Amino acid sequence: MKDMKERMPPHRRTAAPPQAVPRGPQVSRRAFALAGLGAGAFSLLGAPLARALAPIAVSGVRLGGGAEATRLVLDLAASPSHSSFNLADPYRIVFDFPDLDWHVAAERMPAPTGLIRGLRAGLFRPGTFRLVLDLSGPAEIARTLSLPPQSGYGWRFVVDLRPTSRDAFMTRLGRDPGAPQAAKASEPAVNGRERRAGGAKPVIVIDPGHGGVDPGAIGVNGVYEKHITLAMARQLKARLEKGGRYAVALTRDRDIFIPLRERVAIARRAHGDLFISLHADSNPNRSTRGLSIYTLSERASDKEAGLLADKENKADIISGMDFSEESPEVTGILIDLAQRESMNLSAQFAALSVGELRRQVRTLDNTHRFAGFAVLKAPDIPSVLLEMGYLSNSEEVRLLQQAGYRDRLAGSMAHAVDRYFDQAQSAQRP
Repeated sequence: MKDMKERMPPHRRTAAPPQAVPRGPQVSRRAFALAGLGAGAFSLLGAPLARALAPIAVSGVRLGGGAEATRLVLDLAASPSHSSFNLADPYRIVFDFPDLDWHVAAERMPAPTGLIRGLRAGLFRPGTFRLVLDLSGPAEIARTLSLPPQSGYGWRFVVDLRPTSRDAFMTRLGRDPGAPQAAKASEPAVNGRERRAGGAKPVIVIDPGHGGVDPGAIGVNGVYEKHITLAMARQLKARLEKGGRYAVALTRDRDIFIPLRERVAIARRAHGDLFISLHADSNPNRSTRGLSIYTLSERASDKEAGLLADKENKADIISGMDFSEESPEVTGILIDLAQRESMNLSAQFAALSVGELRRQVRTLDNTHRFAGFAVLKAPDIPSVLLEMGYLSNSEEVRLLQQAGYRDRLAGSMAHAVDRYFDQAQSAQRP
């Protein structure tokens, strides 16, 4: 996971069949925007309304200028409406659009220029597409304008930036009014064992890491981690549901950003009995390869685990969200309330998983590791984070893009889940 992999899942749906993993953010979301309309209903709407419902396609992004004046240009199929706000520490300007169909691959994103040191773009929540400008220092919007087609160009959305002082930037600081709320401290804890004793199926919550504005690690061949994790989540969901023993929920079922705290909250609202977060790593040493599995500890098992957790836990910064004013109660849920029983059960499941996975795939030495990942901090749900391999390794990224290889991973994890709940049931027998 690169340093840009500052880590950053919402309802259940029938698992899609295993799919090839797309390369870069080129998957069209037009079908999702109109998914609720049957073909007959769509034809009755007429062309004008159909065009209004369709996302606006973005075909290019350009940067120009220098430290005194920087221009951002989006090439689009139509003029977009938008809103914007500032966030500090680090300095960011965030643009929200009703919906965009992003067709700009990673290799076509512009290099840092002038006041803009980085760009992040992706679906933030249904109906909202977010573009985050990472700034080299405090800056302000001098003007925005939409230019109609002319001189061989289509529609263009233009943003001009100029430098400003920190004081001036802070006076324009605004929190995202649409940021999802975290789980409240008053939410009751869920006793999964009591529910299972009543005959309910165990609930497995699968968390495909990253999504939307947060691509995660970028493979040596250009593949995005967020696509690998979603493809794997769908296959694991299908494998677990096949036997009819479990109810399975995904924290995200499409390419959308979900804050770290919301991933935990989703698992708790689903009354999850087990939480499995899926990721794929990156390493400067491209020969490094192998799978590992993490459980929660405030003290990392090694330096690499600690650095990885630090990067993962910054996911909400990359999305353009401000959490600086959260209450101690909310912070406490994410940081301080990991119960000892849940941590012990997490370690038990991790040990079972390692035993199954080693029979099928290559693993790292010291496969079971410990770190303070935010997504593992549900106080009442045993939780693990599976690092499926290194996208920086050419052989491992090739394997992770293959449905057959991911199915081997899914089979091993499903066997581990079966063994975990078999042991739980045995322990409950008189």
